Amino acid sequence: MNVPKSNLPRVVVIGGGFAGLNLVKKLRKLPIQLVMINKHNYHAFQPLLYQISTSGIESDSIAYPLRMFIKKQQNFYFRLADVKEIDPDNKIIKSDIGDLSYDFLIINTGTKTNYFGNKEIKKHAMPMKTIPQALNLRSLILQNFERATVEADIEVQKFLLNFVIVGAGPTGVELAGAIAEFKKSVLPLDFPDLDPELMQINLLEGADRVLPPMSEHASKKSTKFLKELGVQIHTNTIVTSYDGKLATTKDGKEFATRTLIWSAGVIANRIDGFAEECSEPRTRRYYVNEFNQIKGFKDVFALGDVALMISDDYPRGHPQVAQPAIQQAKNLAKNFPKILKGNTNLKPFKYNDKGSMATIGRNKAVADIKKLQFGGFFAWFIWMFVHLMSLVGFRNRLVILISWIYNYTNYNKGSRLIVRRYSVTKRRIRTNAEL
Repeated sequence: MNVPKSNLPRVVVIGGGFAGLNLVKKLRKLPIQLVMINKHNYHAFQPLLYQISTSGIESDSIAYPLRMFIKKQQNFYFRLADVKEIDPDNKIIKSDIGDLSYDFLIINTGTKTNYFGNKEIKKHAMPMKTIPQALNLRSLILQNFERATVEADIEVQKFLLNFVIVGAGPTGVELAGAIAEFKKSVLPLDFPDLDPELMQINLLEGADRVLPPMSEHASKKSTKFLKELGVQIHTNTIVTSYDGKLATTKDGKEFATRTLIWSAGVIANRIDGFAEECSEPRTRRYYVNEFNQIKGFKDVFALGDVALMISDDYPRGHPQVAQPAIQQAKNLAKNFPKILKGNTNLKPFKYNDKGSMATIGRNKAVADIKKLQFGGFFAWFIWMFVHLMSLVGFRNRLVILISWIYNYTNYNKGSRLIVRRYSVTKRRIRTNAEL
């Protein structure tokens, strides 16, 4: 990897997510050689990916260059690489650009989409975990509208304008609300020759309510908001197959659609090389102790979504959201001076749950903050403020704020651009007879 040799301990951070970003901020002043490795040269603010896919904002407004952290910083190196394997016995990282030894290793590789072993759904469904995937979805949505305008067959138009979202967690709910608002405000302006009533938004959830991780109050409120926007909600509904044209559920329902968006779950983005007993088989998360050390290792740590820290309060581990990752990174950074000296008197991690939120649309959101529960405009305002302040970089905050003000005052979405066409390979639009 062409990282210079040094007499200082080499600390390698794999991943540029919330944990990695907060960790390197705190470690940069320590007497170490700090190396960050990531598959992309930017940090992406994933909670706003759905707004890229629905034309609300542009992709560069939620991304921050990781090399910005290197400026005027000695002994800090960034490498754009895909780590393939780790040899923990010999302390070697193996990647697509070469190998690198380490003294201490911190893994925060996050999660990837979980298709629960269904290869057909994986092949045809649209994921939304990265910026390129969000741009693909935006292109497909807009291409569907463009294609529908030149189709004379009403049934084919319905097929193109039927959007099916699988998974009614925060991502699914926010996406469904954003697409519904697109139908209400943008479709009549940009596509006056299309009948808005032909467009359908179906939200499918395997549990008995939307937003299962949040309170009953949040679930009821969000259900009310979604129905007001015209979203059709299907609870206790599990998708078993999707061939790119027809989605089938366990209870026999069928949805003819060109666009099935998969937000039904995630799985840890684990790196090969560790023994099987180091990670949980179902979620693939690394078992870590209260200091975020991976089971069996004192010099290898895992943070955030990829870490499974079991405690009395969290017997299934911490929720896979930003706050546990950020707080674990800060706690590890506080412990690191002691770790460098071989001191075992470390501060254990304790999670401070700051609550959870989801926005459904204009003036509509839900928030669970400690024992308080909000819904409506106040929750929507809190959601906007928290997300705006969580963005990295002043420029990004300013651009997002301007975009939100423009969208709010004009009832419009200004990023309706197909910057690159998305190819739906081998998906032939059905004729009326076939449908």
